[in-house]
Amino acid sequence: MPITESEPIARQAIPEKHRNPKKILMRLPSWVGDVVMCTPAMRAVRQAFPDAELVVEGKDYQADLVVGLDSVDRFLVDPGRGAKDIWSRSRLVKKEGFDWAILFGESERVAAAPYLARIPVRAGYGRGFLRRSLLTHDIPRPRDDEGKLLAFSMIQRYLNITRMLGIPDAGDRMETPVYDGARATVRRRLAEVGVQDEDQIVTVIAGAAFGSAKMWPPEQYAAACDQLLEQRGWKTVLAPGPGEEQIGHEVAKHSKHGIHLIIDPTLRLSELAALLVRSEIALSNDTGPRSMAVALGLPVVVPIGPTEDGHTRHHLGRQRVLIEDIECRPCRERICPLGHHECMTKITPERMVAAVDDLVADVGTGLPA
Repeated sequence: MPITESEPIARQAIPEKHRNPKKILMRLPSWVGDVVMCTPAMRAVRQAFPDAELVVEGKDYQADLVVGLDSVDRFLVDPGRGAKDIWSRSRLVKKEGFDWAILFGESERVAAAPYLARIPVRAGYGRGFLRRSLLTHDIPRPRDDEGKLLAFSMIQRYLNITRMLGIPDAGDRMETPVYDGARATVRRRLAEVGVQDEDQIVTVIAGAAFGSAKMWPPEQYAAACDQLLEQRGWKTVLAPGPGEEQIGHEVAKHSKHGIHLIIDPTLRLSELAALLVRSEIALSNDTGPRSMAVALGLPVVVPIGPTEDGHTRHHLGRQRVLIEDIECRPCRERICPLGHHECMTKITPERMVAAVDDLVADVGTGLPA
């Protein structure tokens, strides 16, 4: 039987002596957007075990996405990917004395340390024999009746793990913390590039860690933002992530009116959250900061090209998703294999601006009251 988002199967009952954990490790997934999309599952764990210590593990920069949430008591930094790092991590995890490990990350490496530390309950998705052998509780990746992987909301995908453990949902609202210190930093950085407190801004997320196939062309972002300045008076702010600085320069090169680039240094994720809070709206590729904006309640317009939109088909009331229905999409490739990138280039700046107009007419600008 295929596993669906509403019917996860518990492969193994939890022994009675392990049903009331006092200390739970929750391992974050790798991508920024996925971290944000697993916060409803993290909140469900907190609601089910309010007195347990919840320790979240991830890459160092991911701390900005979760520290301060009610579902996080402490954050552990993953020491790295090498074999020595796995042994180091397993010793640390064993010393902590966790009762459960809930693994939102799906690699064998992520599951290895909890296995070596002999954490009694180790739960997550099974992806092949080795990964399943490292877990005590696993569910298959969701597939349809023909055996094809299902592209459904990642929020539901992560909630399936907690549902498998008998944990009731605590809603599907995503969360992203916003820190006062980050707000102050962003205010200063905006002033440095010529944006004053009274200016209205649109934040553009023009990069994508996944690959260039996910990126709407820089010249089209520039054209859309020029129109928004002319029609609404909104200044455009770009704050590219590490390694994406050239994309920001490309957008600026094609802009008639100029944009405001925050680059040196690039913003931390906590500062990006503060920038989004400061914005009227965001224009974003289908990448991690899009999920941050949605979690904050900021209106977002998203051009989607090579990827399955089903993974992020949630909380669409304050979003407009632009898709060009061409035969070759979704190809799921990082770089367009045909070289034309028409799934993105055929989405025009005028269509982007029309989507902004429609969204603003529907929900307004900025965060919900």
